[in-house]
Amino acid sequence: MANYSRSLAQLCECLRDCMPKNPDWMSIIGLANETLTTPALMEFAARFEAQIPEDVCIYIREIYARNLSRNGRLAAQLAEAVAALNDRGVTPVLLKGAAMFATADRSRWGARLMSDLDIMVSPDQTEVALDTLVALGYAEHCITPPDAGKWYIELKRPSDVGMIDLHRELPGPAFFYRALGDVRQYCKIRHVGRGTAYIPSPTYHALILTVHDQFQDSDYWTGNIDLRHLIELRDLANLPEGINWDALAALSPGKLARNALETQLVALSSLLGVDVPIRMRSRLVPRLQHQRRMAQARVPLLRQALLPAAMLDFRNYRAELGSSNKRGEIIGARKWALPKSSTLRFFFALSRGQRAGKI
Repeated sequence: MANYSRSLAQLCECLRDCMPKNPDWMSIIGLANETLTTPALMEFAARFEAQIPEDVCIYIREIYARNLSRNGRLAAQLAEAVAALNDRGVTPVLLKGAAMFATADRSRWGARLMSDLDIMVSPDQTEVALDTLVALGYAEHCITPPDAGKWYIELKRPSDVGMIDLHRELPGPAFFYRALGDVRQYCKIRHVGRGTAYIPSPTYHALILTVHDQFQDSDYWTGNIDLRHLIELRDLANLPEGINWDALAALSPGKLARNALETQLVALSSLLGVDVPIRMRSRLVPRLQHQRRMAQARVPLLRQALLPAAMLDFRNYRAELGSSNKRGEIIGARKWALPKSSTLRFFFALSRGQRAGKI
């Protein structure tokens, strides 16, 4: 594993539109490629073109141009799917990157590297949605097993540049959303091509991204950082509507969610300079978790040694998420704080791996 200490700091300076001191361009671009953030350097490259080596500028422009072309095809693919679903009486919710096509100016489509389109429909609309997409030529690529906590299906067509991930629930454990009601109350109807879809508000979108990274991808337990999604959180904060920080805090259903959310916000402020209120980035546990993540970035061999830091919140996990069923309903208080041996083995295996786009 690479040591990301200097390159991470310098890459984040670039992403903040600041010229690093004595930049190591090979390391910066290498880490940008690993974290899938190279297209997001386009504005920086345009601003500091005279101070950046020509080959670095050419590379960033080429990656951005190719990604813009690719995302244009993804946008057309999404518009076709949304219109077809509308024709069958289904108005989907667009999640994560898919929502960008309805909220971001077309000139900014090239800044985000995307692998798929996340679309959510109601459970009772799943069959209609599947039939609609199959009629458009999509075929099953992968589907969750019957006993999985979350159902989704990946659909592909040979002519497309990305798959459609069809969901009927929000990403991550249902516990984090159970008290919030229907997601559509936190959405606005927006045009997508000739169709319409629900788009989560920036505040609710920030919650979805945090739960996805911290718990569906287990970043909170392993100490990973998804820099691409931190950039997306920054972009949400910079929208005219922006993120309502008080409302975001109120969406957290317990101590575990609050700690995970504030760990993400500490990183957002520290790495990308977003003006997060001090009250949401000053508590001890989130600051310790952030320090752990940065230590692992400096010395990757510490990943296993610092894994016990995940236990800082295991009591809250048992009291909240661990005591709920797959629908997020509390089924009884669990008092023990130490994880089972199988849980420890699972966390250890996660900490040894390196997921694409994460450090």
